[in-house]
Amino acid sequence: MTEDMNNAFLEKYPKIFAKRPNGRGGYYPFWLECGAGWLPMLDALCRNIQGHVDNQNTSYDYKVKRGEAKEEERPDFQVVATQVKEKFGGLRFYTMGGDAYIDGLISMAESMSYQICERCGNPGKVGGKGWITTMCDPCRELDNKRKEEYNAQYKADLAKEQNNG
Repeated sequence: MTEDMNNAFLEKYPKIFAKRPNGRGGYYPFWLECGAGWLPMLDALCRNIQGHVDNQNTSYDYKVKRGEAKEEERPDFQVVATQVKEKFGGLRFYTMGGDAYIDGLISMAESMSYQICERCGNPGKVGGKGWITTMCDPCRELDNKRKEEYNAQYKADLAKEQNNG
């Protein structure tokens, strides 16, 4: 995922991806550690999470107006993502806050990720040797070709270095 894509996504959901102080007067940068193919799925997930949070907060406002709840007892209900990454071919979306509904949304997105190519967003399948990924066949072929080219170049550079040493 490019830096521009990452930053645009984080700007779209500033409450979920809240800046966290680093203790030195700045903030930790948040980085989505997955491919761009999952962005539409992540967008739907974040839109539904924030929609639920906003609904819960509005519901509490109505309870306060009706005298059924006290403003000073308002719960701090905002889901904040702590890490978003790919692991073993699937999405991992870690948060602070939420409820059973949010947990269900996250669980659904994580299970869907095993069927969506992380690179391009087309239907994909889990596979790979060493690093397990979810990709479509064309993206996997391209990935394997790049690995072969990298390994061939590495071996050539290593042989050249040994001959010069």
